[in-house]
Amino acid sequence: MPELVALMHSLVGLAAMLVGFANYVDPLASAQLVGAERTIHELEIYLGVLIGAVTFSGSLIAFGKLAGKISGKPVILPGRHWMNLAGLLMVIWLGGVFIRAGAPLLGLTSLAGMTVIALLLGVHMVMAIGGADMPVVVSMLNSYSGWAAAATGFMLSNDLLIVTGALVGSSGAILSYIMCRAMNRRFISVIAGGFGTDGGAPAAAASGAQPAGEVTPITAADTAELLREAKSVIIVPGYGMAVAQAQHVVYEITKYLREKSVDVRFGIHPVAGRMPGHMNVLLAEARVPYDIVLEMDELNGDFPTTDVAMVIGANDIVNPAAEDDPSSPIAGMPVLEVWKAKKSIVMKRSMASGYAGVDNPLFYKENNRMLFGDAKKMLEEVFSALKS
Repeated sequence: MPELVALMHSLVGLAAMLVGFANYVDPLASAQLVGAERTIHELEIYLGVLIGAVTFSGSLIAFGKLAGKISGKPVILPGRHWMNLAGLLMVIWLGGVFIRAGAPLLGLTSLAGMTVIALLLGVHMVMAIGGADMPVVVSMLNSYSGWAAAATGFMLSNDLLIVTGALVGSSGAILSYIMCRAMNRRFISVIAGGFGTDGGAPAAAASGAQPAGEVTPITAADTAELLREAKSVIIVPGYGMAVAQAQHVVYEITKYLREKSVDVRFGIHPVAGRMPGHMNVLLAEARVPYDIVLEMDELNGDFPTTDVAMVIGANDIVNPAAEDDPSSPIAGMPVLEVWKAKKSIVMKRSMASGYAGVDNPLFYKENNRMLFGDAKKMLEEVFSALKS
């Protein structure tokens, strides 16, 4: 789903680009416009193509990163901010040439030149952002696609496109800002590629824990036994649950435990699932009661009194290195403190690192157990063991 959203954003940007070029070369579109009206119309075309081009190329790179076709490691070029500034100045200069162009060929040439620069800027900006910040990028591109649609609306004198584009653009910008605050990131720094991961550096040791070592595996039957004996359980869903479509069996386990008077709650990180609201939507689809689905800040203080914390396909959002290791790429990002529970169970297919590309010391803690396998299949085995 996250990569599909990014791909949809790219189509909006492509549409804005094509409409802009078509509007400029169409003699009927500006035949009646003269003076200031013509200048404003050409400015609308220029801005629409500019925003559309950045959205198109940036969204394609975001799609590639989210789909795993492009590494989540940020590509940091020397003097990248100067390169962005040079590109921006060139765009402004070409804009002046475009507005003052008397001949259609000169205007079309300057518009095409700006489009190439804007496409490169979109690629450069998103490539420089690391995997841990990609959810913010998706939200940011959502905002860009809205402004591209609004600019297209001005080009076509279409009030519906203007209103819907402005709604999407403004709400996407607000959401991106909220997500940055939730992740302890600076909005401008994320956009400029100032934050991100170094693509796989292991997290440093924290509180005596080693960043690599022996893990303690657990079976589905033993997991069921821990859940059966627990009085309080916090479930932390992640991208792995979404991929496995395991939310329905999660609901069945939750329903069974609650009928046995076990206090079951869900902890949702702002960017769980690589897309804001992703986990909330999946749990609502599976009919999980919304009053037990809580935000990270609402229950982080409850982990020390929790018997079992169960992590389903999440990694970076439960990584203690974010709090314990100042040199970690995700340092400062708020996380769910599942390691403070009496027992934690992490469900993963393998020991591979999360999307941020860093090792997770949680896996090696004494009170943690690893349940390996497909989330849906393993949870079905856990549910069967619970009922038996």
